[in-house]
Amino acid sequence: MPEAKAFKGLKARELPKQELFSQGHRACQGCAGALALRLILKAIGERVIVTAATGCMEIISSPYPQTAWKVPWIHVAFENAAAVASGIESALKVLMRKGKIKQEKIYVIAIAGDGGTADIGLQALSGALERGHDFVYFCIDNEAYMNTGIQRSSSTPFGARTTTSPAGKKGIGQMTWKKNVAEIAVAHHIPYVATACPTYYQDMMNKVKRAVDTPGPAYVHCLCPCPTGWRVSPHLAIEIGRLAVETGVFPLYEVINGQYKINYPHRRLKPVREYLQLQGRFRHLTDEYIEKIQQRVNEEMARLRALEKFGSFYKSVSAHF
Repeated sequence: MPEAKAFKGLKARELPKQELFSQGHRACQGCAGALALRLILKAIGERVIVTAATGCMEIISSPYPQTAWKVPWIHVAFENAAAVASGIESALKVLMRKGKIKQEKIYVIAIAGDGGTADIGLQALSGALERGHDFVYFCIDNEAYMNTGIQRSSSTPFGARTTTSPAGKKGIGQMTWKKNVAEIAVAHHIPYVATACPTYYQDMMNKVKRAVDTPGPAYVHCLCPCPTGWRVSPHLAIEIGRLAVETGVFPLYEVINGQYKINYPHRRLKPVREYLQLQGRFRHLTDEYIEKIQQRVNEEMARLRALEKFGSFYKSVSAHF
């Protein structure tokens, strides 16, 4: 696999201002997923081809005969966004080699929700990363199948109430822990993996820019609060994203050529309760379960800090052989 290049981050005054995801789309009020798309395209610019899986971001942006996309964009099936991006990237290489198009960089990106990434599309994503295609995969993670009625996915956090993981006398909601797809991507030894949240817009745009400028495959996992599915007021979406990071529920970090780097939070975490109590999907949780979630967060943050301090897991293991 190629290695990620050195990167100098953009300053606030240098951030692109061009809008390539237009207003007037049909996203719910306060949708952080739509904001994430705006930031992704602003950071990349016009020379991009987008493949997007079925999901919220496809439904709200492409009601025939209208589109919110100002760049080449193709809607594909739920499960194959990464496979189609692989084909586009390979086709561009052939066309450039034959002189059919200019030898100028055209970025290829794939976009899918957590359902189309962690569940239905995981096999296509894994295959594309393993083959080393030069593209960036963005997971727009709102932690459930929101487009079809708020059903649980493997990215739904422990204890969350959804229509298929209801809370009641026989259960507390989602009974399994959130699948860590970013770590699955790291296990493929690709040059760049990052987590992002549109609340931290400058951090996110810099990660997008670094990802597309990295030769080979890159993966960016974006936490995008969904007011409708998370049962919060639309004006709180940005604050919910901030609390997810500040409590350590969703830490922001990068893995550059196998080396971990935590961006946020710093050493002192806010209590997980502050994040959970604002969301209706967690309103049923007792102190016992909140403490269980807090313990899990503490353990995961300790593990992440150890990886940052001592190097990647793979480098640590290889040192023993």
